[in-house]
Amino acid sequence: MIRSLLLATSLFVGGVMAPLAAMAAQPANVGDAILAASAYHDSGDYQHDFDVVVAQARQWIDETAPKTRRPAIVLDIDETTLSNWDEIRANDFGYIAAGSCDALPKGPCGVDAWEKSGRAPAFASMRALIEDAQAHHVAVFFVTGRHEDEREATERNLHLAGIAHWDGLYLRPMTSHGYAAMYKAPTRERIERKGYTIIASLGDQPSDLSGGYAKKGFLLPNPFYRIP
Repeated sequence: MIRSLLLATSLFVGGVMAPLAAMAAQPANVGDAILAASAYHDSGDYQHDFDVVVAQARQWIDETAPKTRRPAIVLDIDETTLSNWDEIRANDFGYIAAGSCDALPKGPCGVDAWEKSGRAPAFASMRALIEDAQAHHVAVFFVTGRHEDEREATERNLHLAGIAHWDGLYLRPMTSHGYAAMYKAPTRERIERKGYTIIASLGDQPSDLSGGYAKKGFLLPNPFYRIP
């Protein structure tokens, strides 16, 4: 009876009996999550899923813009317009703010140095969406969680990545900290107060889209990090 009870409440994993209650209490294994995220990216599934969302947004923009007065779209930058995969992979999905980034593909790669180097490539499908939107007279605004001291580097990176122009680039003031949504939603409100109608907001984090001031939000895949 006791042996049956033990078997019923345990799981045989890798030759070790593990109580189900203990297994249920554990969070996901970080090492397994890193392997899964890497496989998701390297298999091409990440890019496919990204492109599917961009295609949905592009269709919505093309259909909605002609029926809207002063239409606009709002885009996040990191993992939405520009890809930081080289830095993410070099840091093994960790966040290393300080230090140089001069040994790629090896790490460590300081995030600040990486962003200020202007080396991040644009997602091809997002660049095409921007060009298509502008061809349909839709204003393009970037609202990023990057701080104001990265303006020059961010503008240079966008140009180097093939994005020629935009209607506004909003970065966080140096004194602004806390949740991204606390900055991004009011910034979209500022854009609408200028007379624009934001028909689409695109970002890779739920915090990029929360708070309203857009007809429709499009959440891009990003299992690599979370920004509240």
